[in-house]
Amino acid sequence: MADILLIDDDPDLIPRQVRLAFPAHTHCVEVARTGAEGLARVRADPPDVILLDLRLPDQSGLETYQAIRQVDGRIPVIFITLARSADSAIEAMRQGAYDYLFKPLDLRELRRVVNEALEVGRRMRRPAAVAEAPPDPDFPGAIVGTCPAMREVYKSIGRVAAQNLPVLITGESGTGKELVARAIYQHGPRARAPYRALNCAAIPESLLESELFGHERGAFTGADRKRIGKFEQCNGGTLFLDEVGDMTETVQAKMLRLLQDQEFERVGGNELVRTDVRLIGATHRDLKAWSAEGKFRPDLYYRLNVVTIHLPPLRDRGDDLSLLVQLFLRRYNIELGREVREVAPEVMNRFRSYPWPGNVRELQSVLQQALLMASGTVLISEFLPNDLLPETQTSAASDTGTRYRPGSTLADLEREAIQQCLLQTGGHRRRAADLLGISTRTLLRKIREYNLEDPLRPAPPASE
Repeated sequence: MADILLIDDDPDLIPRQVRLAFPAHTHCVEVARTGAEGLARVRADPPDVILLDLRLPDQSGLETYQAIRQVDGRIPVIFITLARSADSAIEAMRQGAYDYLFKPLDLRELRRVVNEALEVGRRMRRPAAVAEAPPDPDFPGAIVGTCPAMREVYKSIGRVAAQNLPVLITGESGTGKELVARAIYQHGPRARAPYRALNCAAIPESLLESELFGHERGAFTGADRKRIGKFEQCNGGTLFLDEVGDMTETVQAKMLRLLQDQEFERVGGNELVRTDVRLIGATHRDLKAWSAEGKFRPDLYYRLNVVTIHLPPLRDRGDDLSLLVQLFLRRYNIELGREVREVAPEVMNRFRSYPWPGNVRELQSVLQQALLMASGTVLISEFLPNDLLPETQTSAASDTGTRYRPGSTLADLEREAIQQCLLQTGGHRRRAADLLGISTRTLLRKIREYNLEDPLRPAPPASE
């Protein structure tokens, strides 16, 4: 249950709207009438998210917000304000507030913004510690593994966490790059400052620059008010940018300037904005090769590549697979109300022989699907999704001649994984992307690359 604190002197309308948007069985909504009362509640029992009026009877909302940040800068604060005081709300955003909403509240918009803020807050607080044995299932942020490659990851996190240097995390999709980013953040000097995460591949190219750097009113069609971007909003904190290799040339140029000088201009503006943000980037691409091919700025690559942490794919992690299976079984048993305590030997053999193109994220999905089908205390082959059933893989191998054969390239495995997910979802792109743990945009590019426009037509091997 999420705790929401509303700090507003409105005796009736706003509290009623907030409670209507967030019913008591899913959220706990508390109301403070003054800034001092709200601050006292934050000190006594920090909420998950705060809704803060800009005009309070005892002090301004900005003064209250600044005091809240001194207590805990990780609590997302959403300002609610009348339209005439929008300048103050923008100033609050510059100081690190999560967002602002206008009165009277739009309940749909309120739910959307608060739910996003709750997720941001969870990311900042959810521990991302190292665990060489399966941790408690209620500890979802642990980085689990004992293989040599994962031990190197742990050492790298320890070496770089206390520094303010940029970090580039590399590895295939689904290997856990954001967990590593959060571990660096939580063990560093900015651990009580804001943390924001943004997937560059999930934002349309036309909006990514505005999302990162903000824009001035009238900068483009639809820009009806000034927007504070993530770099300005996260001043003093840490920004994690996933899939940095998908940034456009324009965004790359502005990113280079920011890393060099910690300053930038909003879209459509000429005011120089200074910021202090620690940047952690991640990508599944080989940025060095991309920069050599002219697809990524070499100067930006060298700025990002001060410290690199590489996450190994699941298929190269040996006995870590068993550790992860144990962890996820315990966790999903609780979530799904199952009592599966053992994995049949033939199932573990199937897991060990499967190449896991979606890595840890795919393993989680497979175990969730299997537990939904399971009955009893042992996970047997009949409960596995079709892609992992022996007869399904044998049939697919005879159809394509490439599935998991010795000597298969990574491109072969990737192409086959995409093909099977498209078949499994009936060609539904978004669901296939979710199964693979990649963005829809990345999936569409891969579909074109591997000539998979028709999900029922097997593609020729990439090597042909």
